[in-house]
Amino acid sequence: MNDIKLALLGSQGAGKSAVLVRFLTRRFIGEYASNANSLYHKRLSIDGRQLNLEVFDPCSQSSEARCILEEPVDWADGFVVVYNISDRTSFINAKNILRQIREARVENSKGEVEVPVCLLGNKQDLCHVRQVREEEGRCLAQENRCHFREVSAAESYQDIASLFTQLIRQVMEHLKYRADRRRYSGSKSMAKLINNVFGKRRKSV
Repeated sequence: MNDIKLALLGSQGAGKSAVLVRFLTRRFIGEYASNANSLYHKRLSIDGRQLNLEVFDPCSQSSEARCILEEPVDWADGFVVVYNISDRTSFINAKNILRQIREARVENSKGEVEVPVCLLGNKQDLCHVRQVREEEGRCLAQENRCHFREVSAAESYQDIASLFTQLIRQVMEHLKYRADRRRYSGSKSMAKLINNVFGKRRKSV
């Protein structure tokens, strides 16, 4: 059984916890602010594969904070970055979070920055008071090479379930690529070692 670890990041009022609970339970919980970090567990099946999903939902961060990235950036296999389409400040914060993810991955993962990320514009039901155009979100996602979608946690479970399923598929492909690369690197190292050992023996005969 595969283990998949996701981190959900965003500023207060973006509705990230509502998005997550909607995915996990199909229910809409409305808005609430939490001062504690939460770790959710769910077993699910995607494409016939049984998965253990863990989702880290940290307390909401101000735009000035480092968004607790030191902890989840190494732990997580993928990220969902959430902003509120009716709150431009949350969008600016999402932009900062995406930048911090890139910087942290470069610092901590030997330049490996292609971790799967989804930029999520929430509260699509408030489009009549929209402060962030959909095109702005799409352009930001393209700049950061990540997936983008607008949803309403209040109105649609299917959109959110589809988004998480797509991200989990990307994570599984990414983990397989990393594992294959490690095996290839290990095979090359072993071949080099064997060649060195037997090459020296042949020279000494």
